[in-house]
Amino acid sequence: MGKVKNVLFIMCDQLRADHLSCAGHPHLQTPAIDGLARRGVLFPRAYVQSGVCGPSRMSYYTGRYMFSHGATWNRVPLSLRERTIGDYLQPTGMRVALAGKTHVLPDTDGLERYGIEGGSALAALMRAGRFEELDRYDGHSPPGNESGYAAYLRAQGYNSDDPWSDYVIAANGPDGEKLSGWHMRNVRLPARVAEEHSETAYMTREAMRFVEDMGEKPWFLHLSYVKPHWPYMAPAPYHALYAAKDCLPLNRDERELVDQHPVLAAYRQHEESISFQRPDAPQTVRPTYMGLIKQIDDWLGRLFDQLKKLGRFDDTLIFFTADHGDFLGDHWLGEKEMFYEEALRVPFIVYDPDPSADSTRGTVDDRFVEAIDVVPTTLAALGQPSYRHLVEGRSLLPLLRGGKTETWRDAVFSELDYSFREARLLLKRAPRDCRAIMVRTDRWKYVWWQDFRPMLFDLAHDPKELRDLGADGAYAHIRRAMEERLAAWLKARKTRVTVDDAYVEARTATHKKHGIFFGMW
Repeated sequence: MGKVKNVLFIMCDQLRADHLSCAGHPHLQTPAIDGLARRGVLFPRAYVQSGVCGPSRMSYYTGRYMFSHGATWNRVPLSLRERTIGDYLQPTGMRVALAGKTHVLPDTDGLERYGIEGGSALAALMRAGRFEELDRYDGHSPPGNESGYAAYLRAQGYNSDDPWSDYVIAANGPDGEKLSGWHMRNVRLPARVAEEHSETAYMTREAMRFVEDMGEKPWFLHLSYVKPHWPYMAPAPYHALYAAKDCLPLNRDERELVDQHPVLAAYRQHEESISFQRPDAPQTVRPTYMGLIKQIDDWLGRLFDQLKKLGRFDDTLIFFTADHGDFLGDHWLGEKEMFYEEALRVPFIVYDPDPSADSTRGTVDDRFVEAIDVVPTTLAALGQPSYRHLVEGRSLLPLLRGGKTETWRDAVFSELDYSFREARLLLKRAPRDCRAIMVRTDRWKYVWWQDFRPMLFDLAHDPKELRDLGADGAYAHIRRAMEERLAAWLKARKTRVTVDDAYVEARTATHKKHGIFFGMW
């Protein structure tokens, strides 16, 4: 073990916190991830800052809450004003690389406004959120020129203009017809792509190649898997490793459909929710979802073995997490976004190779963690400035290294802008009127909805969040207290983004040095 020199930031897409064996899943075994937890710290109460891919990832990358960085949806670019982990680490000279998905959209308006040429190396970096894209593949549609995956598939004999749609997310029907994985009823079948040519296998090998090539030079690698996100299509044998009997029980109750919150009721009318409300949908999709996770674990085992062989396990800080969870039919919902635990609580494991972390290895820390903590933890581990005037997360090093933490956060926050979703049309809302904010404490979860009544859950007596107390008069005092907590948090947002505290301190009450003598008698 030694001092942190490299950082490996592993993210899965749409991976629930309860779908790992180290998190208590009774049938899904994830030995590689469990092994990482035994060497590091498992944080079971980790929350993302939005239950949507894009804004959640931008919070991970910037260390800032969603309405601070402003990229509130998948189709909203991250402003050039915002610094990402690549910007923060640029002074170190480290290579900051990506293998997989980011959801970063270029701020083309900003690039044009600042006259940054589209063909320059700087423009390419800024369009990619300051990641050097080894291979970018977002997994929602056929890979484009930013990825070599399509060409790789053709080189393996998958002859098609669109091998992703024709092989990776497709299956063979009983009569030889091609069946699309976009239809969830087909995901019980094996994908037409061989396992060794699948998305997870391909991207892990890209990461392993990078680590091998870097040798002793320092690096930050973001390995970002597109699975177990939809289309829920798994290659053999992973499509058939699990059955309905191996799945966690559905967390939904008929009482949830009585006096529903208006926004929640609208989300339950989305096509993915209607599909998952079918009795056969969860038992069809969940086994394949589990198989995709098992495949990731198997390939992470290969990656971790390589790190050990190369000596990189002794100097690499490793994060393992997800951008959000997946309802899979819980609460009568598909997808994510709503503020239930299944969507916002994510797996979060940190392995710190420094000897000062030896006392916490293999422990479970129940303190609240947020996605925005990745940036400050990385900066602290590498001995870099903290950028406290910008970064809204907290370094986890004191927790990892057994240091003193006299005060730690007692609440977590998450936000939503649902203006791009069908729910807005169903509710007849304007795009500017679709905001929501959640605050969760040890006992209470409160959700403020713009122009709608709030939601409230008593997690001590209703941990499955089946009874919404948002309109119950007996809990009005709790709602007032939670609203005050939310207001205090909003007032503390970091809005001075162009100068740091040292700049302010050096210029406080110095006007007379500059020949300015206002107010003298």
